[in-house]
Amino acid sequence: MNSQIITGLLIPFIGTAAGSACVFFMKRSLSKQVQRALTGFAAGVMTAASIWSLIIPAMDMAEDKGKLAFLPAVIGFWCGILFLLLLDTLIPHLHMNAEKAEGVPSKLARTTMMVLAVTLHACKI
Repeated sequence: MNSQIITGLLIPFIGTAAGSACVFFMKRSLSKQVQRALTGFAAGVMTAASIWSLIIPAMDMAEDKGKLAFLPAVIGFWCGILFLLLLDTLIPHLHMNAEKAEGVPSKLARTTMMVLAVTLHACKI
C-alpha cells in the first residue's frame, strides 16, 4: 500500500481517536462557558468548511451563468436550510438537560432521542 494513502488515513484517525479519548480523562463536566466556547468554535469551523468546500466551488462551477452565477448556490443553500428545518420539526429528539422532547411525539428511548439530536444538529452546523 502506498505510504501517502496510509498517512492520509492515519492522520484523521489519530486526531479523532485523540479527541474522543479526552472524554475518558475528564473528571467532571465542562462549565457552561467552556461548552458554549467549544460549540461556537465547532460552528465556526463547519461554517468555514461549508463556505470554502461547498458554496464557493458551486459558484465557480456556475461562472458561465454571468451575473446569476450565485443563484444555484443560493437556491441549494436555502433548500438545505429548509430541509433541515423540516427534519428538526419531524424527527423526535432530546436536547441535553431537557425533560421534554422536540419533534413529533414518540415512544423512543431517551438515549435514541439524544443520538437523533446529536445527528440532526451536527448536520445543521
